[in-house]
Amino acid sequence: MHVSPAESIDAMRAVATVGFEERGILRDTLLLTLAKSEDEKKALGACFDLFFAQPQPTATKQSADDESAAVSGLQSAPSAGGGQQPQDLGPLAQMLLSQDTAEIAAAIANAAGAAGLAEIRYFTQRGIFQSRMLQEMGIQRLNDDLDELTATNPALAERLTAATDALRETVRDRVAQALLLYGREEAENLRNEILRNAPLARIEPRQVEQMRALIRRMARRLRERFSKPRKRQRRGHLDVRRTLRRNAAWGGVPFLTAWKRKHRDKPKIVALCDVSGSVARVSDFFLLLIHSLHEVVSDVRSFAFSGHLIEVSDILETEAAEEAMRDIMSKVGFGSSDYGSCFADFERQWMASVTPQTTVIVLGDARSNNLDPGADILRRISERSKRVVWLNPEGRLTWGFGDSEMPRYATFCNVVRQCATAQQLERAVTDIVATYH
Repeated sequence: MHVSPAESIDAMRAVATVGFEERGILRDTLLLTLAKSEDEKKALGACFDLFFAQPQPTATKQSADDESAAVSGLQSAPSAGGGQQPQDLGPLAQMLLSQDTAEIAAAIANAAGAAGLAEIRYFTQRGIFQSRMLQEMGIQRLNDDLDELTATNPALAERLTAATDALRETVRDRVAQALLLYGREEAENLRNEILRNAPLARIEPRQVEQMRALIRRMARRLRERFSKPRKRQRRGHLDVRRTLRRNAAWGGVPFLTAWKRKHRDKPKIVALCDVSGSVARVSDFFLLLIHSLHEVVSDVRSFAFSGHLIEVSDILETEAAEEAMRDIMSKVGFGSSDYGSCFADFERQWMASVTPQTTVIVLGDARSNNLDPGADILRRISERSKRVVWLNPEGRLTWGFGDSEMPRYATFCNVVRQCATAQQLERAVTDIVATYH
């Protein structure tokens, strides 16, 4: 949530007024002064509870009273073997045996600060910070005390061992809490970055929904970047001729200036998406990006094909993304691809939609099952259009092998891009849309 300096000042003034003795009042004060919606109230409330939560030291098997009595008795009685007494132990051992929860909590908090726990970002750092905190608290001296007590006072050693295990668990909980508080965004960014560079065709079933969510965020960024009308630039190269004509009434003195403006074509996009069985695992992701194009570019016509080709523009414009994908796949998905036949369908029914202002995007693996690839039709589409862009989910090393017709198709394409990962797909679509803005 975004908080302005003025809102921060208001919040601190409110806290100065109500004080921070009452936890509930402080929490409500911050929610009222900083949150601007119900979602922000929930987020800020959860953050408040997490930040100010103090993991309580885990209790050992004996109660605090029983433990204190046992320690007092041991302090007053000589050891059976004349070994080490509790008052001779290090400060951490004495603190654990005293079972003073407030003192233990304060020591953990101090160790967290000294270890820089607020710098934790990734789950792989948990062990490092646990070790740092325990070292700050004096775990080495505690281990030495345990070694001596094991030999000289087994009963006390057993109690101290239980208290040490409880301390380790409490420190582990504190590190886990800090990871939730400080590391969630960075950990999520790391997972997303790994996912963005993972091959779409080899996404595991458990990762499919994560990838869909990632593609939806990509589509949202695409909409946010390009859907808003941009203000036309009023500065650039001076148009001398227009400026002189405009100021003829003032004897040529340039009171009014005229600037050259770069003409932008009205964007027109025709997208042909392969949804056959060979690319079924990546078709969902292609269709999600095409769905976003309909919200970014005003003139988009979309088609899906496997053995035959159908127009899906109305489906993508009127239905939600997931519903549109299911509808399209049920109509034409998972078949055996026949690029030549589908290009022929397009030329016969929709070739008139291609103009010199049109960018034609083909998303597919260019595998036509050894049937006529229809490359001559793609050539005619290329001649009528502004440009042809082919986005292929397969690696470049596989192009031209087996039934791949990619080298032949590439002859008639202005741009050929490998789109084997989500990151490559996003970059390709962004580059296409950016040419119109």
